[in-house]
Amino acid sequence: MTTMNAMTQQPANKQCATAYPQGPHDRPQTMCPAFGALRVGLRMRRTATVLSGSACCVYGLTFTSHFYGARRSVGYVPFDSETLVTGKLFEDVRAAVYQQADPEKYDAVVVINLCVPTASGVPLRLLPKDINGVRVIGIDVPGFGVATHAEAKDILAGAMLKYARGEAEQGPVQAPRGGRSDKPTVTLVGEMFPADPVGIGALLEPLGLGCGPVVPTREWRELYAALDGTAIAAIHPFYTNALHEFTTAGRPIVGSAPVGHDGTAAWLESIGSACGVTAAKVAAAKQQWLPAIKGVLAQAPITGRITLSGYEGSELLVARLLIESGADVRYVGTACPRTPWSEPDREWLAAKGVIVTYRATLEQDLQALEEFQPDLVIGTTPVVQKAKQKAIPALYFTNLISARPLMGVAGAGSLAQVVNTALANKSRFDAMKAFFGETGEGYAAGVWEDTPQDHPQFRERYRRQLARQTAAAGSPGGAS
Repeated sequence: MTTMNAMTQQPANKQCATAYPQGPHDRPQTMCPAFGALRVGLRMRRTATVLSGSACCVYGLTFTSHFYGARRSVGYVPFDSETLVTGKLFEDVRAAVYQQADPEKYDAVVVINLCVPTASGVPLRLLPKDINGVRVIGIDVPGFGVATHAEAKDILAGAMLKYARGEAEQGPVQAPRGGRSDKPTVTLVGEMFPADPVGIGALLEPLGLGCGPVVPTREWRELYAALDGTAIAAIHPFYTNALHEFTTAGRPIVGSAPVGHDGTAAWLESIGSACGVTAAKVAAAKQQWLPAIKGVLAQAPITGRITLSGYEGSELLVARLLIESGADVRYVGTACPRTPWSEPDREWLAAKGVIVTYRATLEQDLQALEEFQPDLVIGTTPVVQKAKQKAIPALYFTNLISARPLMGVAGAGSLAQVVNTALANKSRFDAMKAFFGETGEGYAAGVWEDTPQDHPQFRERYRRQLARQTAAAGSPGGAS
């Protein structure tokens, strides 16, 4: 009874916060997560994708196929209240899969449940595992259950790896295009700039190692080669489902990535240890690459205070590279979760005095902007918008930062030009701010014909009203 009385004293929002603590899905920080899983399927050869969900969601998600130039159709299974509650929707999905499962065209059919079918329990696990030799992969990717679109990539990649691992355990499987490597290979986990695997391959060459496939893969047979890797490099450390499959297959996992001088040195040591490479070879590789990386960093210095946030999963790696380039990075926010494989990066950044926030919300990113008053903001769209409103130069992380090489020598100098160009634009922002003044801000925001009139008396009235409610709720015997 005491607990109940204490709870009823609180304002409604505080009562809900106490009764229902927030988790990572209460304030989603990226677009619909199915965007990520759909992208993985659309990038793979001989793979069909079928969506099961509300028509408006499917309509929006087909934007992915156009945006990435997939040049292929996305299947859709419509439903209504009757087919949903009677179980007919599952039968419709099953029929659609049978229609798509043409072994002449496809190696696999991916079926993705969106929010409504997932919440209603449409059982994709009951779909056949194989139809005419075409694999069937069913996954649930609801917005209320998957925090970011980046993690949805992992859901599909993990499901495919699990299926492929089962096939490899049963007998011989297809070799990758071009045959197997004559060297032990390192599998890379995480989407990255196309030049990065090439750069990583060059770093591995002195160790006697080759660069294996990148997960998510571009076709089914690459999954077998990925599982065959001597070690697994968790370049993007939030791929927990995929990394679980590699661990089950007995493969060692190496965190962090070869970014900057310190990151490359530590990564080469970790890879060498995981693959049984001699200390002499590791030392030779470091001697070959580290001076070159250091030289490039010195030639392209970055001066300025920066806050950084995003939802791609490479935010900590980018922060490391910026700091080694000379930048004063104060805050790093990522919408992705903390995992054991991101610890090397977190520890390195923490030693530099950087605040690292996992599952960062927009509110936390904006708070960092206000607190540190950076010279440059790298972030998501709303963070960039807020920064530019304050006449602070800003760059959108996804399009302008993550779409660049980060690894090895090529990555060492990749950020300097775009970052320094943005930093140099401060005077232009100040000039625009001085010219436009307060136009379009506050009560005058939006599109209008007649200039809006401010009514501060209304705000004051409501402020007093809320103050009285708060005081009454906090007094003995007060009600919410």
